[in-house]
Amino acid sequence: MTRDDFRFFHPLRVRWAEVDMQRIVFNANYLMYFDTAIGDYWRALALPYVESMELLEGDMYVVKATVEFHASAHADEMIDVALRCTRMGNSSMAFTGAIFRGEQHLISAEIVYVFADPATQTSKPIPAAFRAIIEAYEAGEPLAEVRVGDWVTLGDAARGLREMVFVQEQSIPLAIELDEADATAVHAVAFNRLGQVIATGRLLAPAPGVAKIGRMAVHRFLRGGGWGRGVLDALMAVARERGDREVVLHAQRTAEGFYRRQGFVVRGEPFTEAGIAHVEMVKPL
Repeated sequence: MTRDDFRFFHPLRVRWAEVDMQRIVFNANYLMYFDTAIGDYWRALALPYVESMELLEGDMYVVKATVEFHASAHADEMIDVALRCTRMGNSSMAFTGAIFRGEQHLISAEIVYVFADPATQTSKPIPAAFRAIIEAYEAGEPLAEVRVGDWVTLGDAARGLREMVFVQEQSIPLAIELDEADATAVHAVAFNRLGQVIATGRLLAPAPGVAKIGRMAVHRFLRGGGWGRGVLDALMAVARERGDREVVLHAQRTAEGFYRRQGFVVRGEPFTEAGIAHVEMVKPL
């Protein structure tokens, strides 16, 4: 088994608390590593787990887990936990897992899940939509669609996620979050394959040749999966098509690194907006 056998990898640093006196990982911790990676695998599917399982009217339960040890991971080193879905039956699915240190294959695993009714924990058929999502991911197909349109078309979808992120999570007053600019803005909303909203943003035209992106929000359980970049790219494409020369945005300081990676640079001094530290960032088109 090699790294080329997988397309999903979860990077992980071994903590000192997880090793013995010889500084090698306690065997039981490898199952914890695979369990952590499974959480990121669902994120790679663009599925906020709890909400998605409620929509699918089921839940996933481990019924078998086997681990094979080839070599040990050591304290304070980086390892990669790889997973792929290798089999789907009527109600069960099997994941093959591997842990690598660089190219060295340390650990193998097989984890079998059953899709079941959460009330009775009795198995039930894997929904066709869920099965299709996993097959699409393993085949390298896109798992989200970004739609661009006006507030009439996309407002209901964008509003729900924005209220979740800005009002509920960040305690921004609803009166500030929803404003009159929504009516004239271009909106972008990313939907997963279950039709759930996973990211959104809007584009304004505050001055000739200037585009302003704002209200960027990603579902809290899916951050780091690239879904925000898809929305950002869609809005910047609109700005480019209409002839704007630059894009500006007010980035929360916690998101500054994300925008830097997309080519934005800071302009001016930090400031506070809606009680949250921000900085203006700009990128030429």
